[in-house]
Formats: sequence, C-alpha cells, structure tokens
Amino acid sequence: MPQQTILIADDSETQLLHLKSILESAGYLTITADSGNMAIELSEKLKPDMIMLDIIMANGDGYKACRTIRKNPLLSNTPVIMVSSKSNPVDKQWAKQLGATDYIVKPFEDADVLDKVASF
Repeated sequence: MPQQTILIADDSETQLLHLKSILESAGYLTITADSGNMAIELSEKLKPDMIMLDIIMANGDGYKACRTIRKNPLLSNTPVIMVSSKSNPVDKQWAKQLGATDYIVKPFEDADVLDKVASF
C-alpha cells in the first residue's frame, strides 16, 4: 500500500512542526500550509489523502478552507480533520456542517492524533 499523504494547515509553526513530526514518525508523508488559502491551493494541486486544518488562521480560516475543499468534486470525499483550541460544541457542530469529517481539540495527545488519522 502506498504511503498516505496528509496536508496539514496551521499558522502556528510550532503546531505545524509538531503535527508533521507525529505523522511522519508514523510513516505518513506530509505537506504543510500556513493559511487556509494555501491549504486550498495545495489540496487542489496535490490531492492529498487527508487534510488537517486549524480553524483560526490568517489568509483564509479553516472553516472557509473546509467549505471550499468540499465544493471541489475531486476532493469532496477526502477526510478533513479540524484541529483547533476551540472546544465549544457549537464550533464542532459548525465544522461538521461545513463538511469536516472529524475534530481534534488542542492540546492533544500524539496517540489520539494517530488514532483519528488511522480511522480513515
């Protein structure tokens, strides 16, 4: 089975590198973006197997990116996991309404991230 590629979008370099390290240590290939707009562009160009989006980002937030990705027929079935410090049930429900497949609240345990990713 070929390696899965996961696009990670977060405007925090620390969070981006942490997720990248977790996923690469488990054998995944990663692509990184520092904004929602860049995540949309890279998703359309590279067609990753999964997308992880922070919600609060400059230059296009994760909600906008998720909504745009879901409208693209080539990406509409790609799992999208929102990764955010926003833990309010309303935020989780909104993400789901926009097409997010799952939601991870920061701070997170490395094993929880890998479990969520492996479930898709």
